[in-house]
Amino acid sequence: MLTFGVEEEYLLVDPVTGLPVPRSEEVRAAAGLGRTVDEREMQCELLQAQVEVATPICLALEEAGGHLLRLRHAVGAAAESLGCRLAAVGAAPVVGTTPVPVTDRPRYLAMHTDAGQLVDEQLINGMHVHVGVPDREMGVGVLNRIRVWLPTLLAMSANSPLWHGHDTGFSSWRTMVFSRWPVSGPPPRFTDLDDYENRTEALLAAGAVRDKGQLYWHARLSENYPTVEVRCPDVQLRVDDAVLLAGIVRALVATAIRDEKDGEPVPECSAELLQAVTWRAARHGMAGMLSDPLGRLTSCGDVLSMLDRHIGPALEASGDTREVNALLHRLLRQGTGADRQNQAFAAGGFPAVLDLITQSIEA
Repeated sequence: MLTFGVEEEYLLVDPVTGLPVPRSEEVRAAAGLGRTVDEREMQCELLQAQVEVATPICLALEEAGGHLLRLRHAVGAAAESLGCRLAAVGAAPVVGTTPVPVTDRPRYLAMHTDAGQLVDEQLINGMHVHVGVPDREMGVGVLNRIRVWLPTLLAMSANSPLWHGHDTGFSSWRTMVFSRWPVSGPPPRFTDLDDYENRTEALLAAGAVRDKGQLYWHARLSENYPTVEVRCPDVQLRVDDAVLLAGIVRALVATAIRDEKDGEPVPECSAELLQAVTWRAARHGMAGMLSDPLGRLTSCGDVLSMLDRHIGPALEASGDTREVNALLHRLLRQGTGADRQNQAFAAGGFPAVLDLITQSIEA
């Protein structure tokens, strides 16, 4: 059974206006005063209205869900003690006229010097799933095999339809904001580990990125852990939404490792087609039709059935079949976080959205 871990980014907001509140350092300090949060489990993010949590290494989905619930409770309580609230939302629904200050870290300040406008507008929050792999060579093989499924994961996770107080028409506006950086979106196909390393070093040498942390592909090799890191999902409204995605990502990686060892053909998808279906997944989410791993438009239910068949043996091996399938069926019934935000916005305007994104944090 493969080990995994989950990282989530949240927004700190004013409980009345919903505007981002730059109090991440204070919230981190307040959360760390209790016994429920280790200092390594919570970090500040690029902007001072964002915080990030990271679970310990997990073996079971139930274990990951318990850690996320614990961390959300602790950080949410710390935020409320300081007069703000924690919001599980992929993009800030409303933004003030004054930019949120950058967190006082050399790397973040350098990024602001390089691309001030992009950093000022980086009020977006994602969910990252790390899955352990035997070595980096196998990690590259995994990337080549899971890349065709990343648009499906993006569509399932969409939770950022609003921006500057209005409906963007996109299910994941976070994806569009992130796409403006030099290296982003679906990863290319790599020949082997040397190809991966040579191409990432070339990006550094060209000055396109300052460090490998700015390789914002939707999936990449972690430079800090022996893992593949899947980064395309928006942060999720509810813990069990995050658990669903974590279970699917682990099963995708396990399936890719099996197929790599068995010498199965690598799924083919051109870079331009993968980019196009990624854009479409960010635009429509799970509403209407969805592109399958070959780029063919079909119903969302059919694509999820394909996914379930693809990862079924891995889910069975890890004991996750029942939980993942139940959550998949709920996703089809209730829709994504973006769908729920849009419904709240239509029914009660921004106050209803604010209630949704802050009250779901501990669900």
